[in-house]
Amino acid sequence: MRTDLLHPLFVVALLWAWAVPALSQPAASDAWTRRKCDLYGAAWQAVLGGYDMTGIRTGFVEKHQSFIDLGCPEDMRVCAATPEEIRLADVMTILSMNEGMASTFVPFGCPDRERDRP
Repeated sequence: MRTDLLHPLFVVALLWAWAVPALSQPAASDAWTRRKCDLYGAAWQAVLGGYDMTGIRTGFVEKHQSFIDLGCPEDMRVCAATPEEIRLADVMTILSMNEGMASTFVPFGCPDRERDRP
C-alpha cells in the first residue's frame, strides 16, 4: 500500500465528511422557510374566512397577502396602523408562534415610524 497517498486521501475524506452536512443545511433551512410561509398562509386564509375585518384597511390586507404571495420575504414589512389592524397583527403573531415560528417571522412593522424614533 502506498502511504504517500494515504495522507491526502484522508484529508479529502475528512473535508468531504465535514462539507456534506454543511451543504445540506441550507436545503433544510429553505424547506423550513417554505413550510413556515405555507403554515402562515393557511392561518391567514382561516382568519380571512372568519375574522371581523371592520377597521382593517384594504391596503393592509393587500400588502399582507403580497407578503405571503412573495414567499414571506424577511425584509418586507406590513404596517398595522389602526387599532383593529394591530389586533389582527397580534392574532397572526400568536397563530404563527403556535406553529413553532419565532415572533420575528411575521411581517408587521412600520419602517417609517421606526426611522423617526429618537
